[in-house]
Amino acid sequence: MNENHSDNQIGRARVQDTPELEAYYKELETLGAGALWTVANDIEPWEPRSSSVPMLWKYDDLRELVLKSSELVTPEQAGRRVVYLVNDKRKDVSAAVGWLYTGIQVTRPGESTSAHKHKASALRFIMEGEGGYTVVDGNKITFEVNDFVITPNSTWHEHGVDANGKTCIWQDGLDIPLVNALEANDYAVYDGKQPLDFPVNYSPITYGTSGFIPADKVWDKPYSPLFKYSWKTVYPALLEAVKVNEINPFDGILMHYSNPLTGGHVMQTMGASMQLLPANFKGKAHKHTGSFVYQCAKGIGYSIINGKRFDWKERDIFCVPSWAWHEHHNLSKTEDACLFSFNDLPVIEKLGLYQSRELEENNGNQKIE
Repeated sequence: MNENHSDNQIGRARVQDTPELEAYYKELETLGAGALWTVANDIEPWEPRSSSVPMLWKYDDLRELVLKSSELVTPEQAGRRVVYLVNDKRKDVSAAVGWLYTGIQVTRPGESTSAHKHKASALRFIMEGEGGYTVVDGNKITFEVNDFVITPNSTWHEHGVDANGKTCIWQDGLDIPLVNALEANDYAVYDGKQPLDFPVNYSPITYGTSGFIPADKVWDKPYSPLFKYSWKTVYPALLEAVKVNEINPFDGILMHYSNPLTGGHVMQTMGASMQLLPANFKGKAHKHTGSFVYQCAKGIGYSIINGKRFDWKERDIFCVPSWAWHEHHNLSKTEDACLFSFNDLPVIEKLGLYQSRELEENNGNQKIE
């Protein structure tokens, strides 16, 4: 492959403007047309190019404002009472990075949202509180801190906190910008509360135990039948994995949440992972296509993204744009760190758009700007 990325070579658009050409372009414009060579080099970059920038949202800075929202508006007034996180370069589409949206939702004891559905897929990562639950297509599921919950596209869903619980805060991740860009989104509100068609926690009990799959159940949906992935089983699995697996130089121990019936991603448009960075882990840098939103679930550390250092601790959220150099470091010499992340890899992979590259110079580490 030609690694010369100069546009001044055969195969790239190199037409020089002339008065005659400029008049020609204006004539095309009146007909809703244009000359490809005037935009070709811009719309066909040499390498993947993201319009997003790396960002870090500090939970300590946001938490009080998230809680304050619960004093200002009710869930019913807001529809969903969420403080959303927006990338400085993606404000026009309300995206946190690429075509992914994220926000922080708060629900007080005794509160609940009305049931609704939309073509956008959604996921939750629980940050704090007790007694929280979600109802997905008639499945009531209780959750705890660091649990991962999915509400796939077009499923009826609602959330709440038991009256004797504690205020719950969780991260909402959705593919709203992507589905809107495809001009395919919709929204519907359920008339009243969903009927509970299954025993409480039917989904995680039926599909999330010991690798067993029920022999007499038929599941014909394109997403995982397991709607909750519990931290109390995820973290011990990571600790076991680190005993018998080589530590990946880029990601430590990286495990994907998966559909137990297929082994694939949990939903059609968004995937999610949990990774463990061993004590004193110093990751090497790589880049790949696909946009990622991270939340620190445990520990303290920092990531270098495109040459800039971002320090994080538990509950901080940060993003890595597509094709951005990134590396992760655990600052503790004695304790592991865990990073939850969600991404658009199901779309990238299905469309054959995934590619990656490892940093070779400087022993695989970026120089901090």
